[in-house]
Amino acid sequence: MVDIATTLPAILPLLAFLYVRNFDQSYTVSRNNWDLEYDFIIVGGGSAGAVLANRLSEISDWKILLLEAGGSDNILSDIPLAAASLQQTPIDWAYQIEPQEASCFGLINRRMHWPRGKVLGGSSVLNYMVYIRGNRRDFDNWVRLGNVGWSYEEVLPYFIKSEDNRDPSIAFNGFHGVGGYLTVSSPPDVTPVGLAFPEAGKFLGYPNIDLNGPIQTGWAIPQGTVRRGARCSTSKAFLLPTKDRPNLHVLTFSYVTKILFNEDKRAIGVQFDRFSLTHVVYVRKEVIVSGGSINSPQLLMLSGIGPADHLNAFGIPIIADLPVGNNLHDHIYPGVHFSLEAKGVSIVQRRVVSLPNIIKYFTSGRGPLTIIGGIEGLGFIKTKYANYSDDFPDFQIHLLSGDISSDDGQNFRRVQGITRELYEQYYLPYTSFDSFSFYPVMLHPKSRGFIRLRSTSPYDPPIIDPKYLTHPDDILSMVDAMKICIAGGLTPAYRKFGSKLFSRIIPGCESYPVLSDEYLACQARTYIQTIYHPVGTCRMGPADDERSVVDPELRVLGGVKGLRVVDGSIMPVITSGNTNAPIIMIAEKISDLIKGVQLPPMRFPGGDIKRMSVGQINYTKIYEIFEEAKQEFAALTNMQKRVNK
Repeated sequence: MVDIATTLPAILPLLAFLYVRNFDQSYTVSRNNWDLEYDFIIVGGGSAGAVLANRLSEISDWKILLLEAGGSDNILSDIPLAAASLQQTPIDWAYQIEPQEASCFGLINRRMHWPRGKVLGGSSVLNYMVYIRGNRRDFDNWVRLGNVGWSYEEVLPYFIKSEDNRDPSIAFNGFHGVGGYLTVSSPPDVTPVGLAFPEAGKFLGYPNIDLNGPIQTGWAIPQGTVRRGARCSTSKAFLLPTKDRPNLHVLTFSYVTKILFNEDKRAIGVQFDRFSLTHVVYVRKEVIVSGGSINSPQLLMLSGIGPADHLNAFGIPIIADLPVGNNLHDHIYPGVHFSLEAKGVSIVQRRVVSLPNIIKYFTSGRGPLTIIGGIEGLGFIKTKYANYSDDFPDFQIHLLSGDISSDDGQNFRRVQGITRELYEQYYLPYTSFDSFSFYPVMLHPKSRGFIRLRSTSPYDPPIIDPKYLTHPDDILSMVDAMKICIAGGLTPAYRKFGSKLFSRIIPGCESYPVLSDEYLACQARTYIQTIYHPVGTCRMGPADDERSVVDPELRVLGGVKGLRVVDGSIMPVITSGNTNAPIIMIAEKISDLIKGVQLPPMRFPGGDIKRMSVGQINYTKIYEIFEEAKQEFAALTNMQKRVNK
């Protein structure tokens, strides 16, 4: 949310003295020597890889090697509010997607930045820490697609196994775990803008709920992977506790460039580069690829597993002809922004990044720096394109207690790649205001893209083309979600702070009537961003499904042996919400599967969901508020036109 990196260096000596919680980082698990052979080699120490390393090394007779291309996290990455400041730093792969044909019009060269963690803990070190498991229908749908063993009742025990929920109001309601490795907690200090969010939801008919409980349709202040006010990455949660296990070796700055196979298509080892030297290490049982939805398909294709025509074009010998890199999809959002007449009720960088707040954070784990990336509210909503009678929302509102100009253009503008024209015409006039933003995240996108090799060099970033908003249904539902957001920001809960919709015209949308469906569609296509959830590029499915790359046990198909993919790339369809918690669950479940055990399914703790109320959503009120906003916006723009004349 804010650029703490510019303030921190000057006071580092003081922080070193004040950091009383430093025992979380007082040791490391990495080393500089390794063996020639292991039982398991895990490629990638991110959200999934760290979990696998921990759980597999619980078997003392197994020797595990974890290879991570990056280094370790640091004191800055621990600060929840500093999430955006971590992008485009050495712990970020800093990918860019290809120029988009149907979106990104307000981004430089129509290209979006895609941050991915290049560090132990992976993207759990860069993300916004929101803990959301998804909707039970997501996992039941995976089973309907042929993925036996992945129903909600079968995966719920693995969510609970990881979790150490520290919010006593929900920790013991049957849906949560206490005592696991992963700390989940509510932010200790919420701004007035954040506190107003559940009230705004109630006004529109959305209940205030446990977002990981029996009902998902509702609004709430979110929980995050935060421990004593600081980020709890999978590195901190799962790797640091393994420091005394002699059978787990962790190598940082070790970039795997190829998987090695024998003549029977069995994975026998990997080749990796470390400090400009190339090494080979061998495996007795399995290689497990956990590089994420970009790096995993890239490594598979470089190693000969992928679409035959694509690999032939690069002269790569084919091990297996599989649709690696297809099915790429992601959660994306446009922005709906509001200025406030009230002062001191939201997050403004020049106000919150102060010496007293920094001292408060490092000494007591309190204050505005503990806010998870500036996200203070989550609302799962249903547009007119969703089933009103079912608890399966199609959008997720992220409340950000600020906007892109809240850091005076220092950080958000840069990491999101916003054009000068868009920033100066639309955002710059609001730098002196308190503000907040509603970001409607599309949960079930229909657009699909792909990842392909750019060259045979593992150091060339792959071609990433998500093809955002190319399916016509996506923009239709997004426009309706924007209307709900506009109504939400103008409810009495926010009107008491003097909330007003940004009244500037989006560059390129001048020809459309303000807030018409065409205007909102133009606004969405101009400013669209990823919420950092790419999935699907090594799709899980039955062997007889031509779209499948791995089977339901995440073993690579095509006659390949001794090779699994375990990360978000295996999702056949993206989950309804932030993806970090489901990826951790996937690794927990597969770790047990490899061990030959499985936790028994849990009956749905909430009983018969069909009998549960999902609130009485007041669509009449929503569209009445929106129409009032539309008239107010039109009056303001007409007045501006007369002044300009």
